[in-house]
Amino acid sequence: MGKINLSGSWGFCLDGDKAGIRKEYYKENFGDSIILPATVSTAKKGKATEDIPAELIKTGSLTDPYLFEGYTWYSKTIEIGEFRDREFFLVLERTRISHVWIGEEYVGCNNSLCTSHRYRITPYVKKQLKLTIMVDNTSYPVNGGHMTSADTQTNWNGITGELYIEELNSIYLSNVNIYPDVAKRSIQVKVSLNGAESTRIRAEVSCKGESVGVKAYVIAGGENWFSLELEGEAYTWSEHTPELYQLKLSLLCEKQDTAVQQEADYCYTFGLREFKAAGPYFEINGQQTYLRGKHDGLIFPLTGHPPMEVEGWLKVLGIAKEYGINHYRFHTCCPPKACFVAADQLGVYLEPELPFWGTVTEEGDAGHDRAAQQYLIEEGFRILDEFGNHPSFVMMSLGNELWGSKNVLNSILKNYKNYDGRHLYTQGSNNFQFMPVILEQEDFYCGVRFSRERLFRGSYAMCDAPQGHIQTAVPDSVYHYDRMIRPEKMLAEKGEDREVTIQYGTGVKTVKMEEAEEIIPEVPVISHEIGQYAMYPDFSEIGKYTGVLKAENLKIFRERLKRKGMLHLADEFFKASGRFAAACYKAEIETALRSRELAGFQLLDLQDFSGQGTALVGILNAFLENKGIIEAEEWREFCSDAVILAELPGFVYTAGKELTAGIKLALYRQCAILSPTVVLSLSEGTEVLLSKEIRLEGNYTNGVHQLCDITITLPELEGPKKLTLKVSLRENKLANTWEDSEIKNSYELWVYPDKNLGAVNKDLIVTKSPEEALDNLNKGKRVLLYPDSLNEKNSIEGTYCTDFWCYPMFRSISESMGKAVPVGTHGLYIKKNHRIFKHFPTEAYTTPQWYQLIEDSRACILENSQLEPMVWTIDNFERNHKLGNLFEVRVGEGKLLVCTFNLEKKKTHPNVKWFEYCLIEYASSDEFEPEFAVEPEELKRIGL
Repeated sequence: MGKINLSGSWGFCLDGDKAGIRKEYYKENFGDSIILPATVSTAKKGKATEDIPAELIKTGSLTDPYLFEGYTWYSKTIEIGEFRDREFFLVLERTRISHVWIGEEYVGCNNSLCTSHRYRITPYVKKQLKLTIMVDNTSYPVNGGHMTSADTQTNWNGITGELYIEELNSIYLSNVNIYPDVAKRSIQVKVSLNGAESTRIRAEVSCKGESVGVKAYVIAGGENWFSLELEGEAYTWSEHTPELYQLKLSLLCEKQDTAVQQEADYCYTFGLREFKAAGPYFEINGQQTYLRGKHDGLIFPLTGHPPMEVEGWLKVLGIAKEYGINHYRFHTCCPPKACFVAADQLGVYLEPELPFWGTVTEEGDAGHDRAAQQYLIEEGFRILDEFGNHPSFVMMSLGNELWGSKNVLNSILKNYKNYDGRHLYTQGSNNFQFMPVILEQEDFYCGVRFSRERLFRGSYAMCDAPQGHIQTAVPDSVYHYDRMIRPEKMLAEKGEDREVTIQYGTGVKTVKMEEAEEIIPEVPVISHEIGQYAMYPDFSEIGKYTGVLKAENLKIFRERLKRKGMLHLADEFFKASGRFAAACYKAEIETALRSRELAGFQLLDLQDFSGQGTALVGILNAFLENKGIIEAEEWREFCSDAVILAELPGFVYTAGKELTAGIKLALYRQCAILSPTVVLSLSEGTEVLLSKEIRLEGNYTNGVHQLCDITITLPELEGPKKLTLKVSLRENKLANTWEDSEIKNSYELWVYPDKNLGAVNKDLIVTKSPEEALDNLNKGKRVLLYPDSLNEKNSIEGTYCTDFWCYPMFRSISESMGKAVPVGTHGLYIKKNHRIFKHFPTEAYTTPQWYQLIEDSRACILENSQLEPMVWTIDNFERNHKLGNLFEVRVGEGKLLVCTFNLEKKKTHPNVKWFEYCLIEYASSDEFEPEFAVEPEELKRIGL
C-alpha cells in the first residue's frame, strides 16, 4: 500500500458564472495557481482589497473579504509508477461538492459535506495523467447547517484536508469496523475482502507497545466477521482513562511463484469502551457519568474552517477540558478526522449532528423533497462508516430544532441503530420546541422543556417565554429541575389543536400546536444550549483577527459607542457585563448539577459565537482565549467531575441570624470517596470569621449526594459586609482514593446589620416629582429624586439578568412574531469606589444584593448628555443607549441626586433599606458635590 501525496501547487481558476462544465475547462491549462490544501479565502484569491467595500461588511457575523461562491477549478499532472495489478483511489478530505476528470474523461461527483470524497480511478490510470477537480459550494442538496453557514465556518470553497491517491494491491480490505465488548474483553471485527474469493488474514492487537492478542483467519470475498479475545489487563477508554489499542491486519495471499507473501498491513486505533443509557443516566464502562458539554459550530476565525491536523484539535479540546468540559455537541455539523483522533487521545465524548436545520417530511407532505431527505440519511451512514471506530464518537443527532414527521425521524433512528450499535442516537437537538416528544427509537433526549411550563434550562429568549429562573427569580442556589423533568403532578395543559407562531431557526414559522402529551422521560435527558448570557464586546480583540475573517462588526459596534460619547467606558462595560455573565453561568451549571433527573448539559457556549447577530456569550473569545473574566481554576470549582454545592435560599442576609446550608456533592469520578470531611468557613477577605467541620461516614460513588446540613450564626456587624462562604471536601487520608486535588466551591454573601438608620435630614428634599425637585433646586436646595416621570420613551425597563444570546437577532424574531421585544441590557456597571457606596459594599458588576433594586425599575436614557452616572445600565451594541440609574448634577445653586430604582415597596429587604440610607447619608453630607452642571431644560429633555 502507498500514498501519492497531491498537496502542493495546482493550476487554478475561479468560475463565478459556473460555465466551466459547458465550456469544458477540464481540457484547459489554467493561468493561475494555488497551493493546496487551501480555500479561496486562505489563498486570497479573488478581488478583495485592503479596504473592504461597504457592501461586503456584515454586522451580524464576521466578514470574509474573499468569499467566493461558484465553481473553482484545480488541475495537476501526476506521474504514476507501476500500475498493473493495482487499485487506485483519489481521496479528497473535507471539501464541498466535487467533480473529477482524468484527462477528458469524467470520473464522477461526490457531494458529502461531512466525510471524505473517495473516487475509484483505477480504470483511468496511466503512467502520466492530468487530474482536474471542480469544487462547487452552491448546489447543496440541503442547507448544510453550520457546515456552510456564514455564522460559523463560512461557505468556503476549496479543499482543506488531505489530498492523495491511495495505491492498493489488487486484493485489498475495505470497510473495517471494530466492535469492542468490555465485559468479554474482546473485539469483533467486520471487514470486506476485495479482489479475491478468499485469503488468509492475521490480526494482532497491541496496547502500550505490547501485543495482547494474535490470531489468523481465512476470510472470503465480501463481508466477513471474526472475533479476538484480549489478553492480560483490560484497559478501558473513558474521559478519565483514554487508553487506546491498535489493531493490525496483515493480509496474506497465495502466490504462484512463492509460498506465502505478506501483501499489506492495515492499522486501526480503537478503544475498549461501552457508552450506554442506563435508565435516566449515562454510563461509561458500567460507571455513571455526566455530560458537561459545549456546543460547537466549527468557529475558527483565522482560517474560516476547522483545523485538519491533530495538533490543532489537541489544543482546542485541551482548553475545553481545562474548563471541565468532557463533551462536545457539534451543531448541524461533523468535525474532521483530526478532531476524533484528538478526542480519542484526550477522552472527550463527541456528538456529531447531521448538517440540517429544518423540517423532515414524508411522502404526501407539502414541500417534500425526497432526494434531499435521502441525501441526509445517506450522509449519516457515511459519517458512521468513516468515523465509527473512534471511541470518542459516542452519540449522534439527526439535526437541530427539527420539525415534521415523527414517523420518519423514528425510522431513521431505527435504521442507524441497526446499522451501528456502538453509538447512542437522538432525534435531534430541541426538536418540536413547545411540543416535545420522546420517540420510541431514541436513546436519549435533548431539549429545554417538556411543556410550556416544565422548563429545565435557566434562560430563554422572550419569544420562547416563559423565561427561566435565572432570568426571573431571586438568586439562590437551591433551585433544581427534578420536579420539572419528573413532576408529581403533570403541569402540561391540554387543549384544542391550534396554530401558533414559533421561532424557526433564525426566523419564524407558523405550526399546528397539537394537544400536549404528558411526557415522563425513561431515557437520559440533556439540557440543550444552556446559558447564552451575553456580554458587551471586548474591542481589544479586533487586532487578533489577522486571518481570513475580519471583525468589521466589532469595528462598527465600537464606532457606535464612540458616537454616543461612551467609548472611554468600553472596557468597563465589557468587564462588568462579563463578570456578571460568568456569575449567571455558575448559577446555571450548578442548577444542572443539583438536578438528579438531568444526565448532562450542553453550553452555548464556552466561547463567543461569531454569527447570528454576533452573540458574545463566551467566557472565552472566538479564538478560545481567556477574556480575563474568570480563570479556568475558578470555573472548574462549579464545572468538573466533582463539584461540592452549598444550597442557599439566597445571598442577602441579616447579621446575627442563623443560616442553614445544605451541602450536596455531584460526583462523577472513577474512584469512590470514603468517609470525607465537609469543611465550611465564612470569611471577610483573608480573615476567617468562623469555621465548621463534619466528618461523614460511608462510601460516595457516582451521582448526586445530599451530604449534610450545616447551620451557622452570621456574625454581628457594625456595617454591611461582603462575606465569602467557602465549602470544601477534605479526603480521609486513610482512604487514599482520590484522583484530584481538594474539591472546593465558594459563594458571596451580602450581610446587613439590623439597626435603626435614622430619619431623613431636614435639609434634604426627597420627592418623586420632577417639578417639585426643580422648584427646590431653583431655591438652592439639596434634592433626592425618585422620578415618577419615566416611561417607555425616556427610559428602559430594568431587568436583573443579562441579555439572552444577542439583542439584534431576538429583537427581529420577537417583532416578526408579534411578541414582546427583549429588554436587551447587560446588567450594571457600578463605580464601586464612589463615596456614595460607603455603607453599601458592591462589586463593579451586578451581584445579588442589586436584585430587588433592579426589578420594577427603569434606567433613564441620558443621550447627548455629559452626565456620568455612579450606576449605569449597560445597553447592547445595537441600541447603545446611555443609561443611568444613579447620578448627580448641579442645577444652579441646587444639588440633585437621581435614583431610578424603585425602593418604595421593598424597604423590608435589608439591602434596600441600607441602599436608601446610603443615598440620604451621602446627599446630606459635605461630600455631595456633583461634578456636572445642567440647565433645567436639560433635565426636562431627559424626562426629569
